[in-house]
Amino acid sequence: MRKRLSAVAVACAALTAVLSPPAHAAAARVTAEFSQDSVWSTGYGGRFALTNTGDADSTGWVVEFDLPAGTAVTNSWNSVLTRTGQHFRFANAGFNGKIRPGGTAGFGFNVSGPGLPASCTVNGAPCAGGGPAPDTTPPTTPGPPLATGVTSTSISLLWKESTDNVGVVEYQVLHGSTVVATSTTTAATVGALTPDTAYAFTVRARDAAGNTSPAGSPVAARTSPASGGSTVDVATAAQLQAALTAAAPGQTIRLAAGVYRGSFATTRPGTAGAPITLTGPADAVLVNDGPSGDAPSCPAPTAGWDPGYGLWLYDAPHWNLTGFTVRESKKGIVADNSHHTVISRVSVHHVDEEGVHFRRSSADSVLRDSTITDTGLVQPGYGEGVYLGSANSNWGCHGNSGGVDRSDRVQVLGNRIGPNIAAEPIDVKEGTFHGVIRGNTFDGKGISGQNSADSWIDVKGVGYTIEDNTGTFGSPGTFANGYETHNPATTPSFANGCGNVWRGNRSDLGGVGQYAIKITSTSKCSALPNVVHASNTVTRAVNGLTNVPVTP
Repeated sequence: MRKRLSAVAVACAALTAVLSPPAHAAAARVTAEFSQDSVWSTGYGGRFALTNTGDADSTGWVVEFDLPAGTAVTNSWNSVLTRTGQHFRFANAGFNGKIRPGGTAGFGFNVSGPGLPASCTVNGAPCAGGGPAPDTTPPTTPGPPLATGVTSTSISLLWKESTDNVGVVEYQVLHGSTVVATSTTTAATVGALTPDTAYAFTVRARDAAGNTSPAGSPVAARTSPASGGSTVDVATAAQLQAALTAAAPGQTIRLAAGVYRGSFATTRPGTAGAPITLTGPADAVLVNDGPSGDAPSCPAPTAGWDPGYGLWLYDAPHWNLTGFTVRESKKGIVADNSHHTVISRVSVHHVDEEGVHFRRSSADSVLRDSTITDTGLVQPGYGEGVYLGSANSNWGCHGNSGGVDRSDRVQVLGNRIGPNIAAEPIDVKEGTFHGVIRGNTFDGKGISGQNSADSWIDVKGVGYTIEDNTGTFGSPGTFANGYETHNPATTPSFANGCGNVWRGNRSDLGGVGQYAIKITSTSKCSALPNVVHASNTVTRAVNGLTNVPVTP
């Protein structure tokens, strides 16, 4: 009998060994339990208690749920709140994403209306038992870049690769805190630079979840002088006007400090290898007391007519404008049919209408590291900070590319725009394509509401990348949403207001704005949808981050 029991015991032990599951990898499992802390006649206070029932630290958490129509979260704490319609998403704050095994965390919120959370998930799984935590691990820092090539307007860089637990999807080249180039490989060329100028660049990596590495060590490099260039020093308005009239490729016009009062325009083009540079200190100030004389039917340099622009480039591509100030003019800086215009470190303020305008297909241009405030002093509805392209109603004058103003691929990088911009800080017009608006700071105080101006950016263009910007709003002013799209019909027809991407923008709507990113129409963009990534954040919004589904 004992022998039979021993045999059975051995057999059971063997069967147990066969049926026992293999050892599992340690993992976090987060659950979320809802409760009401208090209830009042028009709403209630709610909270979620989070518990890690797994055997590894959590690195982050996201709780999502739906509320019925007529009920909404009004504010929250200890979490980052975004809203899409009646769907509410709460991500961990910076201090409470890590929950040790058996540990707890939590967040709270206030609700207007009687409805309770439904379809609750935590990290994508039912709140009763969560799933894997989101990726919050940044890539490693890339190796320090090396300058591998230099021209008068570009610097080429090479660096050692970064690694990531999931995978690096992009490298970003920074000048200061502004991303000036991106690459999916370990090399990039930074263009639109000023000749004979020192620059310092760093590189960071980004993964698919939007995590970015620290920037690596900087590399210093200097662009080469423009070929065949000479320097013309000016100290009076008459000398500046003469220099603009006679400017030649490769030349540098250098402003002395002082106020230059008059009409300043040029029709002299530079070249890709020999751009023309106008440079001066911040206290070199251009002022135009115009307009005066009889205007032509469409703006063009005309004897006896002064349009009142602070500085006007007309049929004058490949100019670099650096360092000086424009104020007390009808418009600030206007580029007409002047592609590859690079404007850097300028200040434009106290102008009657818009601050900087890229018009008549002034494509492949750059505005960087500049400051624009106090626009629209006479015409608030036309007081944009930066104006890209032209309204289709003005293509009769400015539609010089197949009847369209194709001011395409303009980059607006690292600027401070506002306060007291009477219209939008940036107006992206229909018929323009594939620009980049990155790393800017928008102060919406003073937006007038005239001519439908009620946001930081109105996007009617196609395929723009809008990322890593910071926007705020405070009284006085009119403010509906942080970013808006619109879809005007044009001839020829384009997918106006479609195919744009928002990523990594930080929005403070001041308790006034409805959404950080308001997509006006999804049906008109069904073939080329706008994309709002989860890396965008919003605070003090009436409704939330966006009115469309968020993309991870």
